[in-house]
Amino acid sequence: MLNIKNLTKSYGKRRILQDLNLHIKPGEIYGLLGPNGAGKTTTINIICNLLQADSGTIEINDRPISQATKSWLGVAPQENLLYKTLSCQENLNFYAQIYGLTSKERRQKVKTSLAAVNLLDRAKTPVENLSGGMKRRVNIAVALVHQPKLLILDEPTTGLDIETRYEIWELIQNLKKQGMTILLTTHLLDEAQRLCQRIGILKEGKIISEGSLEELRKLIPAKEIILIETEKEEEAIVRGSELGFTHRRYGSDLAFWLPKHLELKEIIAAFDDIPLDSIARKSVDLEHIYIEVTQNNHKI
Repeated sequence: MLNIKNLTKSYGKRRILQDLNLHIKPGEIYGLLGPNGAGKTTTINIICNLLQADSGTIEINDRPISQATKSWLGVAPQENLLYKTLSCQENLNFYAQIYGLTSKERRQKVKTSLAAVNLLDRAKTPVENLSGGMKRRVNIAVALVHQPKLLILDEPTTGLDIETRYEIWELIQNLKKQGMTILLTTHLLDEAQRLCQRIGILKEGKIISEGSLEELRKLIPAKEIILIETEKEEEAIVRGSELGFTHRRYGSDLAFWLPKHLELKEIIAAFDDIPLDSIARKSVDLEHIYIEVTQNNHKI
């Protein structure tokens, strides 16, 4: 669906994208992750033909991006681009006109798009009277109104409470079930882990790791991660090293990678004579992979 090859972009002497390569398959949700300044926004702007790359190519459905492919893209930016005093229906109708839809097409697709985000009953409600989650859904409906082939969701749940976040996640999953191809950018690692079939981690303008969650888990040679609290951290680190446990810091937490699953009594015995205040067990999640990749430069 989307093919990016050797994309580069610089601002003066500052290189933003460095031979970026990215392939998104039809019907999948692809998560593009990376720290601020990694090049996510620049990449989206080039895909949308709002910014010119220095070199490289981008194709959608095997066609180079151009004005002709504009209608194949739908973009829901992080900030809602809605007219607050207009109703949901009026907002969608306005954007549908920009895409050149006829009056008959607008009536049909506005209705279809509002139904897709479960807001058909709010069609005539002014946007300013909607909750934050509903506004975000209208923002996504705007991106869907012309029935694009590729939907770009830029930080779709930023600033939303957890209940509303779940609603948006369900909406995104439903769009995938309907065959929509989605490029998702997010700083919420649990969001990417829950929604995305494949994940690319962008750093300094390059994809440094990419794959499914199971593929990315291979970066960390651990069956389980334990977090421990102790007043004798240095002794615990030495003991863990002797046992073949790799240690890491996750914020202020001291963690060890266990090469195999151990019973709790075995873990306690491993740190025998070192006073432990607490032990927490965790599976290897995307947050551990992300930190390892972005801070320790592992690749897959």
